Amino acid sequence: MLAVRDARDRAAFSRLFDYFAPRLKGFIMRSGTGSGQAEEIVQDVMLTVWRKASMFDPQRANVSAWIYQIARNRQIDVIRKENRPLPEALGAPPADEPDASQILAVEQEAGQLKDALARLKPDQREIIEKAYLGELTHQEISTQTGLPLGTIKSRIRLGLERLRHELKDAR
Repeated sequence: MLAVRDARDRAAFSRLFDYFAPRLKGFIMRSGTGSGQAEEIVQDVMLTVWRKASMFDPQRANVSAWIYQIARNRQIDVIRKENRPLPEALGAPPADEPDASQILAVEQEAGQLKDALARLKPDQREIIEKAYLGELTHQEISTQTGLPLGTIKSRIRLGLERLRHELKDAR
């Protein structure tokens, strides 16, 4: 491990991989993970060992303890990711067809929103449209426009406050 850490020695890493990969796979599979997924976790763990070799400190832990800790953490991440509830499909049930009055109300609200957006300052409107209609993150907008992230957030906040004020009377 020290050769990998200090000299990025590929042969030493190959020996580490050959030694730890089958042991890690067994360790991971004993907790109920399937063979294919265990192999993916092992590959990911060993890639992390290579990338973060500079962080290994023999004064703090043995090589095996350090590698097994990485494996355990990665396995927990995978389990948490799998156990996340999936969002339910959105949409109204087919039996609930909107009637003409509902359609008209939605169209009127959309028109009011469009008018309120048009009354915003151009810089606020542009940022809000990118964030909500373009579904871009604040960071993506900042990268795209070259504006600082704080400016993006301020324009969105101020624009939304103004929209809220404009649309308050519409309700």
